[in-house]
Amino acid sequence: MPIIQLHTYINAPVQRCFDVARDIDIHVASTKHTGEQAIAGRTSGLIESGETVTWRAKHFGIWQNLTSKITDFNFPVFFADEMVAGAFKSFRHEHYFTGDDKQTIMRDEFTFESPLGLLGKLANWLFLKKYMNNLLLKRNLVIKEMAEKG
Repeated sequence: MPIIQLHTYINAPVQRCFDVARDIDIHVASTKHTGEQAIAGRTSGLIESGETVTWRAKHFGIWQNLTSKITDFNFPVFFADEMVAGAFKSFRHEHYFTGDDKQTIMRDEFTFESPLGLLGKLANWLFLKKYMNNLLLKRNLVIKEMAEKG
């Protein structure tokens, strides 16, 4: 299974970064290049433990739906979301926050498994891991910008 790990340094308090990272409206803004919208479950505001959200977005020229659920939640240092339904065979996205009142290190660990066996593994190697890495990097830049604005 591919694993993507990112570290983002944010000049803002941990609690603010935690809330910005789980804000549905900011998520939509961070993925505007995909046309992503929240269409079911929690569709606005701060997602909480046990809640789901269904996203609709265009990836690789195809409109897709993906439902994820907040499966672990420890305010303000950690939360994880996992795919309930969607194009992946599975995924888990862990969000870690450490720091103080001035700077936060946000660490992402995104683990996914593609469908279609060997063909999926080939897609991971050829383009999917890079695509997902770039998607998360863009999202993290928006989180950083919004958290630093206050």
